[in-house]
Amino acid sequence: MTTKVAAPVPRKVTAPGGRSVFGAVFKARESGIVLALVVLVAFTATQNSRFLSGQSIRDILLGTAILAVLAVGQAVVMITRNIDLSVGSVLGLSAFAVGALLRDNQGLPTIVALLAGLAIGAVCGVLNGVLVRFGQVPALVVTLGTLYAYRGVVYFWAGGEQINADKLPASFLAFGHDSILGIPWLVLIAVIVLVVAGIVLRNYRAGRELYAMGSSPQAAELAGIKVGRNTIAAFLVSGALAGVAGVLFAARFGTIDAAAGNGMELNVVAAAVVGGVAVFGGSGTVWGAGLGALLLTVIGSALAVLDINQFWQQAIVGALILLAIGADRLVAVRVARALKKRDSHV
Repeated sequence: MTTKVAAPVPRKVTAPGGRSVFGAVFKARESGIVLALVVLVAFTATQNSRFLSGQSIRDILLGTAILAVLAVGQAVVMITRNIDLSVGSVLGLSAFAVGALLRDNQGLPTIVALLAGLAIGAVCGVLNGVLVRFGQVPALVVTLGTLYAYRGVVYFWAGGEQINADKLPASFLAFGHDSILGIPWLVLIAVIVLVVAGIVLRNYRAGRELYAMGSSPQAAELAGIKVGRNTIAAFLVSGALAGVAGVLFAARFGTIDAAAGNGMELNVVAAAVVGGVAVFGGSGTVWGAGLGALLLTVIGSALAVLDINQFWQQAIVGALILLAIGADRLVAVRVARALKKRDSHV
């Protein structure tokens, strides 16, 4: 007779005042992003009052919306201790596919375009997840390969062709710029994605299982969590959201070519990391990823307004990533010390 041994449940490490160490640190990280945003906006506005104009704020929000949708999907994958580098290529594939679909079928409603982009991204995401799960290959390697594969498909399909705004339905282009109650549709969609993902990760078993996998895949397996299935599901979410982001990209810019979304994967990873999603998995929130996306977008806009070379944007983003990784390591050391101190008193 065999006896099933349940995996030990990790005990919560608390800081003074009853808050968990992880919770306290990552809440502080998100608060730090808000503070950095306030300081950056205030300083830039003093140098150039146009920075706080209605059109400038609108452009920042529209740019953030696309990056935030991508960052939410990336956060879900990173929480499981994986990474998805193919999101920029999936965005490009989705944008061009939807552009071609609408060009050839002028009467299609925008909701069909959104569903088509979501489906294309979901297929790409499932392929990533299956390769990671059954190929037993690190996600970094798999998604680096699919990054080039998906981009190659777009280049082959486009054949040097570019889809211009005058070939797309007016209703679709209006969707990229219109508002409801003063809120642009793109921003509203990004907020909905953030809210839904945040609620699922925080309040539902599926979300808690993803955090458990990221904290310790071996312990998650022993606890009966279907790690393989959840890994595929996480990549499916990331791919589907990248597909939706492709539709938003096409609607906002109108002109689509094979290079759409090229290089965006680095900004997406940066947004998640800067927002407090741990590179080593198991912690972080989609809210932090959204704030990270907003911070990176504001940095880019501020540098343009201040007439500073865009090279500095890359340097600043790189420095922020290094600081975020350093903060993650400090958290790990602090937790290890807290566990050791607590166990010594047991």
